[in-house]
Amino acid sequence: MMKNVLFLFLFFISCSKIESQATNFVDDLPKSKILEIKNYIKGKNYNQDLAVFINFKVHSGKYRYFVYDLKNDKILQKAVVAHGEGSVVKNSDALQFSNVDGSHQSSLGKYEIRESYNGKFGKAYRLDGLDASNSNSRARAIVLHSYYCIPDKESAYPACLSFGCPMLSKNAFVETAKYIDPSKKTIILYAFY
Repeated sequence: MMKNVLFLFLFFISCSKIESQATNFVDDLPKSKILEIKNYIKGKNYNQDLAVFINFKVHSGKYRYFVYDLKNDKILQKAVVAHGEGSVVKNSDALQFSNVDGSHQSSLGKYEIRESYNGKFGKAYRLDGLDASNSNSRARAIVLHSYYCIPDKESAYPACLSFGCPMLSKNAFVETAKYIDPSKKTIILYAFY
C-alpha cells in the first residue's frame, strides 16, 4: 500500500513538472518571447494580430519558424527555416550570430518585414533590423526568401545553409506570403536563441 501511495505521489509530481513546462511553450515557441513581442508592439504602428518567430535553439531540420496569431494565441504556420553557414560552430550543436557583413551568420533580434521584391531567389521580403544585433540587415541584404533545398516537412537531417538569410521551402514561403501580403501594417519577425 505504501509503495502504491509513493508511486502515485511521484507520478503526480512528474506529471505536474511536465505540465508546467508545457504551459511555458507553444510547440517550440516560448510564451515569454510571445509576451515580449506583444509588449513591444503595443501602441506602435505594427500589425497587432500577427508576428513571426524563429527559434534558433531548435535543430534546423525541425519546425522552428512560426507565424503566430497574437490575438487568439495560436500558431498559424510552422516551417523548417535555414540559418547562415557562418553560424555553424565546428564540432558543436551550438550556433553563433553576427551583424557583420560577410560573416554569413544569422543575426538575432527583432525585424520589420518590409516590402517584397523579385530577385535571384524569386519573391523575397526585405528585413529591417530593429536591434543592435541586427541593425545591418538591410546593408547585408538579409531577406526572407525561399530556396529549393529547404524541405517542406521536418526531419532528423539539418536544413541546407544560407549566407545569413532565413530561407523557407517554396511551399512554406507561399503560405507565409498569404499572411504577410494582406497586412496593412508592418509585421514583426523575431529571431532568438
